[in-house]
Amino acid sequence: MEQTLQSVSWANELVIVDSGSTDQTLAIASAYHAKVIHQDWLGFGPQKQFAVQQASHDWVLCLDADEWLSTELQLEIKELLNNPQAEAYRFPRCNRFMGRFLKHGEGYPDWSLRLFDRRHARWSDDLVHEYVISDLPVENLKHDLMHESGEDIALYLSKQNRYTTLQAETLHRRGKRVGWPKLLFSPLLRFFKFYVLRRGFLDGVPGLVHISIGCFNSYIKYAKLIELRRLEKHS
Repeated sequence: MEQTLQSVSWANELVIVDSGSTDQTLAIASAYHAKVIHQDWLGFGPQKQFAVQQASHDWVLCLDADEWLSTELQLEIKELLNNPQAEAYRFPRCNRFMGRFLKHGEGYPDWSLRLFDRRHARWSDDLVHEYVISDLPVENLKHDLMHESGEDIALYLSKQNRYTTLQAETLHRRGKRVGWPKLLFSPLLRFFKFYVLRRGFLDGVPGLVHISIGCFNSYIKYAKLIELRRLEKHS
């Protein structure tokens, strides 16, 4: 959190939406004179949109507590805000996994739209894997948003288990149906795309573990969806 706030300490306003943290979040926020607003958890997309609505200015930059702007990205954003040429900007996100910043495969560039004029863009309503929807063209910035996936593999897997459950439930509500071909081939195609075509193998063991978990997520998401459909059928 502190690294996050340090990287945006130049902003006109810092807004933190807290859903009941028990760590040092509030103390750190106070040290940076951030405005803290409590909001019970709404889901990733709705929670972030709530935060956007609390800002005093129309231009907003959205960061999670484990993300920060590289020095180069800070300078790039400051310069463009003097004369924006678009209403929304995305930038590459560099993810650290197993102690290594991934530079290939699924871990990079991981394009993330985080800087936008809220009059023309908003967060989706997705409870997981939320994204910003813009009604105008989006431009890319060059420099990296940094992301610290600092948890150990056990905690990382626990988080992925929650995410795949939310994804399966969302697909189920939308009436999505899948069979064994999707269950089998989705992980294989994902591995080929990110580990081979996008050279995830260049990130060594962390790159292999990262894409392996990603492929398992594809498999288990659809397995959970199939389970939900069968439970509904027999209820």
